[in-house]
Amino acid sequence: MKLGLLTAPFPGTPLSEVAQWTAANRFTTIEIAAWPASSGDSRRYAGTSHVDVDDLSETQAGEIVGEMTQLGLEISGLGYYPNPLHPDAEHQRMVIDHLKKVIAAASKMKVPVVNTFIGADSAKSQDENWEEATRVWPEIVTWAGEHGIKIAIENCPMIFSRDEWPSGHNLAYNPKIWRRMFEEFGETIGLNFDPSHLVWLMIDIERAIDEFGERFYHFQAKDVMIDRNGLYENGSLSSGIGWQIPRLPGLGDVDWAIVFRALYRAGYDGPIIIEHEDRGFEETDELIKRGFLLARDVLSPYVK
Repeated sequence: MKLGLLTAPFPGTPLSEVAQWTAANRFTTIEIAAWPASSGDSRRYAGTSHVDVDDLSETQAGEIVGEMTQLGLEISGLGYYPNPLHPDAEHQRMVIDHLKKVIAAASKMKVPVVNTFIGADSAKSQDENWEEATRVWPEIVTWAGEHGIKIAIENCPMIFSRDEWPSGHNLAYNPKIWRRMFEEFGETIGLNFDPSHLVWLMIDIERAIDEFGERFYHFQAKDVMIDRNGLYENGSLSSGIGWQIPRLPGLGDVDWAIVFRALYRAGYDGPIIIEHEDRGFEETDELIKRGFLLARDVLSPYVK
């Protein structure tokens, strides 16, 4: 295993500076955010472009990898987390085209994994969204296969506001859909597993790792705190709105000893990437860095 971070919380800082700080602080791997350079998503933690994948040349790709290698960093994956099942056809096409560019860039950089969402139309049921996924995703899966890239789907439902109600913006948040994905799309598709979402979804984390650990192509370390007063006021039918609070590892309700015993038992030996979405540590770059260091010290005893 190697411990690292996702670069998304540093949208205004060049990749070289982020990488230098990352390496200097005893991280050994890095997930590079690869949103479109010209325009970004309006939601939090989206829109960061640390690799411009438009017309990325083999030479440019080699230079990026070389710089990371010189610093002692391995690139765990390229990260682009949009909505490939967006109900607006023009937006959906833009997302898919950029995702394919990210996949092509990963191939040039010899980075084995691209991390993303499968997407969803929030107005549709899970089964209706799955039907759309079987129409949209074969093109992406074929493209990834042709470029020798694995796709790791993160398991966040993307339900944080009324804009995402009731079904969220990411279909693949439960075991039922994971099984369908693997059966439908084969070995090209795996999980970018984030245990925090299973806490408020009330899905057994250890059981999920035991069942699906062999299909973990990437792992994002994020925590969540359940606000019991918020849960009391809103109830579980609010789908976490008002009571599930993203936190850095060690500041929430994930039992990391249980997570790592299950990961080792499942044979997972890949990257452990800290995903920083903690509002308590985001107002300045210095706070963001402090948060990453806190998470590093919580997780490093488990990463051997």
